[in-house]
Amino acid sequence: MCIRDSLAPGRPSRPTAPGPSGTPAPAALEVSEPRREPGDERWCERVALTFTNTGGTAVTGGTVTLGTHVIGLWDTDWATVTATRPLPAPIEPGQSVQQAWTVCVDAWRVPLGMRVETRDVAVDWT
Repeated sequence: MCIRDSLAPGRPSRPTAPGPSGTPAPAALEVSEPRREPGDERWCERVALTFTNTGGTAVTGGTVTLGTHVIGLWDTDWATVTATRPLPAPIEPGQSVQQAWTVCVDAWRVPLGMRVETRDVAVDWT
């Protein structure tokens, strides 16, 4: 699987309350559902996510794992191919950042009549 990156500038979101004793609350990351657009080839698609830090400290790093499903006729799920990419960090408290990738699987995995859908997203952050 190949992924090509493009980072859109973040925009401020909502502020967060401090934790107990006035210390900032830990980072808390919310991730949107994948927004998908067809690619130029049936084995590629454009996938965008929005990451919002609702915590009180910055997200300083992490990974995003995308699960792209190969879908056949009659919506049969033939395979899932995963790829892991770096999280678009840092993400400051109250900030939202959008990240988009062109996700492709090997062409031979997607014969005529089949398509790809990136459905699964897992995020690990620090």
